[in-house]
Amino acid sequence: MNFDHKILLLSSVKNIQKDKTMKVVLAGGCFDILHYGHITFIQEARSAGDMLILLLESDEFIEQIKKKKPAHTQQQRAEILAALEYVDYVVLLPFLQNPDSDYKQIVRDICPSIIALTAGDTKETQKKKLARLINAKTLIISYLSSFSSSQLITYAPIFRD
Repeated sequence: MNFDHKILLLSSVKNIQKDKTMKVVLAGGCFDILHYGHITFIQEARSAGDMLILLLESDEFIEQIKKKKPAHTQQQRAEILAALEYVDYVVLLPFLQNPDSDYKQIVRDICPSIIALTAGDTKETQKKKLARLINAKTLIISYLSSFSSSQLITYAPIFRD
């Protein structure tokens, strides 16, 4: 089955068809090795609204900011996420040169009702500011510390170089 219609370039976010009465939830991440923690986050985010849009970080972001080599390319990660029934759209992010202003513009373009984030998110303060900027709410979802891509890589030698 092909889910390409759910995968968008950043330049296409303004074209997302949404009813003005819809509660749009925006979330983001790397989602490199999809695991139970990701699934529960995605399910909870989607259950808070009528549409879930995921911003998917670039391979360059994972390499430069996370200091890891991605297990899957951004396109592969997008296809995996798009196959999930909870996900309405996956937006492919380029490596953002000016993250603060770029994310602000993305949030303005999408204009979600809710911005979902994980408890303990290092960007929580910035995401709350972005939500206030467009009169959105924030949804803080519990972090399942026993599930992380880093742990999977550590305990599953197949993912190591």
